[in-house]
Amino acid sequence: MPETASAGPRRTGPANLNAMAAQEIRRRVFSGQLRAGAKIDQEALADELGISKLPIREALITLDHEGVVEHIARRGAFVAQLTRDDIRDHYRVFGVVSGLAAERAAKNLSPASLQALEDLADRMEQEPDRAELERLNFEFHRRINHASGSRRLVSILAILVKTVSHGFYEAHPDWPDKAAGDHRRILRALSSRSGARARTLVEKHFADGSERAVALLERQGFWAN
Repeated sequence: MPETASAGPRRTGPANLNAMAAQEIRRRVFSGQLRAGAKIDQEALADELGISKLPIREALITLDHEGVVEHIARRGAFVAQLTRDDIRDHYRVFGVVSGLAAERAAKNLSPASLQALEDLADRMEQEPDRAELERLNFEFHRRINHASGSRRLVSILAILVKTVSHGFYEAHPDWPDKAAGDHRRILRALSSRSGARARTLVEKHFADGSERAVALLERQGFWAN
C-alpha cells in the first residue's frame, strides 16, 4: 500500500475539516512540498483550502502529537526536523500491524473474498488515474485488514491510517508497477493460506514504500542544509 485514501463522500463537519487539513499538511510534508524547518503559514493554508483557521490550528495540534510539526512559543508552527529513519518508521510501523492482519486474513478469507481481491488487483493494473488507483489501493488493503477478524488490529489500523500521507501514487511515478507486483505476490500467499508469507510480503511492501519516500525527499532537497 503504503498509501491510503478516504473511501466515502467527504463531509464538512468540524472533525472532518480538521482531518482534511491535517491530511493536506501531511501530504505536503511527505511529498517534500513543505521542507523541514519551514514555517507553516496558517492563514495562507486556510485560504488555499477554503476553510477557517480553526481547523488548521486543530490539525497542527494533531500533527504536533505525531511529531510531524513542532510548535515554537511566540513563533508559530514549523515542520519538524524529521530524520530519514523517522520517515522509514512512519511507514514501517503501519506495515508491521498490516502484516499481522494479513497473517490472520490468510486463514479467514473466503473464496469469494479472495476473488474480490483479485478483481481489485485487476482493476488497479488497468486504471490510469492516480487518484482512483489510490482509492482502489485503500480498498484492497482494507479488505485484507478486516478479514483478519481482529477487532484490536482493525482498531489500531484505523488510528494509524490517519497518520499516513495520501498522494503516494502521484508522488512516486514508478510505484504503480511495483505495487501491482507486490499485490499479486500477497494474493498468492493469501490464496495458499500461507499466513507467515503474507505477513512478510506486506511488511516488505511498506518497507519498500518507506525507501521510496526517503529517496523522493532526498531528490527534493528535504534534508539539504
